[in-house]
Amino acid sequence: MTNWRPDPTLLRRPAYLSLADQIARAIQEGALINGTQLPPQRRMADELKLSVQTVSRAYEELGRRGLIAGEIGRGSFVRMPRREMRPPYLPDRLGEVIDLSILKPVCEPMHVEKLKEALGWLSQNLPARSALSFRPNVVFPVHAAAAVEWLRICGVDTSVQNVTVTNGATGAMTVALMSVAPPGSTVACEAITHHTLAPLAAYHGFTLAGLAVDEEGLVPEALEDACRQGGIRAVFIQPTVVNPVAALMGKTRREAIVEIARRYDIAIVESDVLGPLVTHRPRPFAALAPERTLYITSFTKVTVPGLRIGYLVAPDRYVAAVSNRHLVSNWMATPMVAEIATKWVNDGTALELVRWQRAALAKRHAIAAQMLAGIPYTSHPQALHLWMELKEARTEEGFVAQARLLGVAIAPGSAFCVSREAWAPSVRISIGSTTEAELRIGLGAVAKLLHGEQEVVLPAI
Repeated sequence: MTNWRPDPTLLRRPAYLSLADQIARAIQEGALINGTQLPPQRRMADELKLSVQTVSRAYEELGRRGLIAGEIGRGSFVRMPRREMRPPYLPDRLGEVIDLSILKPVCEPMHVEKLKEALGWLSQNLPARSALSFRPNVVFPVHAAAAVEWLRICGVDTSVQNVTVTNGATGAMTVALMSVAPPGSTVACEAITHHTLAPLAAYHGFTLAGLAVDEEGLVPEALEDACRQGGIRAVFIQPTVVNPVAALMGKTRREAIVEIARRYDIAIVESDVLGPLVTHRPRPFAALAPERTLYITSFTKVTVPGLRIGYLVAPDRYVAAVSNRHLVSNWMATPMVAEIATKWVNDGTALELVRWQRAALAKRHAIAAQMLAGIPYTSHPQALHLWMELKEARTEEGFVAQARLLGVAIAPGSAFCVSREAWAPSVRISIGSTTEAELRIGLGAVAKLLHGEQEVVLPAI
């Protein structure tokens, strides 16, 4: 049994979440170590002058977070086994939840109709090679040629020999990192980065070095220091507003990072999944340092989520490695989806949808500015999300849980964090994942929570 006890003066409504947050902080800070037995619920209730029901709900919440486990006849114990990472978004949209947790483009019935038309066209024009061949070099030359044209719009000049067509950006990211970071090596990245990067590193046996970021993203001096210490094989960067903090890296910053990468001979893996959506952006790393940059872009965030096709551009020295690792991890992209992407690139539909998305996002950002007036957050006019630091000693778990009780799902910032140095509790809020009306309601609920104007109605404690 532990001597540590929650502080009753710090309890706030809803009391069960406030109590759960105190205990969670004690676990994270080491005041409650693994295996510690928590006081029985009735004793905890008496000590804190709470109802047993409130303490029971707090223990249930801690169990849901994977921090404690109950044993029949023995009580509740701190249990922190290694767990698979949970995604920051809702895996399912259950009940009446306004889902602002998942990063999606704005979509309307028009997008479904466009895809239906493309599938109708495909039913009459499916090439035999896409239906019958097992050989990627037989299926994809036409698609790679279209990819070269799309990549040119993204600011990258390349050839078909350097392009691999993938099933979206996640597959491309996996192949790129497998190609440049063997097991036991270290990959530098922004301290706040893609939520799949940490589990990917764990599965493939390389280490992440999460480096300092500012309003432009990765700080060059931090990369220089990491490279000087040795062991860095590559740097993974999201330089163009799809990163969690919605930062747009400027031209001078990009050039400084390229100079460091060349001096220490490290690879650059550049994730640019918004592609041409972002106007007035600097040239991609793949244009500044084509000899060492593996460049990733895709269509799911700028056209329609169902078009799961991406392009991975590799320098000559990595082409064979990329080809082999793509074969063992995916064999090849789905040919029939690639046919639709190629058609849309060639007939202008893809660029038309990008322009539509840009205009739709402008409306969403205007709604956000109105509903969150006076509340600090960071974003960009073509970002699909907002990033908001939580003030006044709020905890992420508590704030996200309170929002859920109000029917709004948002993503905890810690899901994107690979380094706790100078970390501030934050949340990511998607603005494209639902309707304009639901976005207004969801952002209104977030604003009221931040202003302390809305409390969850619970039974008396």
